Amino acid sequence: MSESTHARRLRRPHWRDSRLLIGVLLIVASVATGARVVAAAGHTAPMYAATHALIPGERLTADRLTRVDVALGETSEKYLPADEPLPDAVVVREVRPGELLAHTAIAPGEHGGRTPVVIPVPAETARMLIVGSTVDIWINDKQLVAGTSQFGTPRKAVKAAPVGRVPDPEEGRLAGLGATAVQVHIPHADVERLVGAMDQGAKITLVPTTGSAQRDR
Repeated sequence: MSESTHARRLRRPHWRDSRLLIGVLLIVASVATGARVVAAAGHTAPMYAATHALIPGERLTADRLTRVDVALGETSEKYLPADEPLPDAVVVREVRPGELLAHTAIAPGEHGGRTPVVIPVPAETARMLIVGSTVDIWINDKQLVAGTSQFGTPRKAVKAAPVGRVPDPEEGRLAGLGATAVQVHIPHADVERLVGAMDQGAKITLVPTTGSAQRDR
């Protein structure tokens, strides 16, 4: 057997060398990716979560929050870190108990723009609501028609107003009215109109918004 024939038998084809190299590179890449995923999953960061329902207009205070260690990865930038001082801020959207506090749920303190107003509602309506529920407020103005008092066509006066307090049925029942006093946070611009309607004997109805938190039945 000639030396050239023996050399050809020992030499492997080039295409096999390329396949082997590509295979090794793919394995190395997948191992590195897996290691990064595992490392990211094991990294936690302290974030603020609500211990109670937070409602728009209320001042952000430490006693309403708790620290939780969570692994969020890149999405952690969306939430308020618990290892930094609590900012001077107000809540601008509903935050439910246990929910992480997102930066979009708060605004600088000077942006608070709601006033708590007590609204008498039927007891069955109050039983549906909890602190943090959001309601649309409908008004039926009282009108005098042919010497008879009647209610007009209902109109939506306030959209998505957060409920700040719902008393126990007996505690909140207004004497002689058969109604329960529910505290709702109203935009400053709507307070005068709403209070004026109540003073004129208008019928006020609270309608929970779609997806709003409600009491379990």
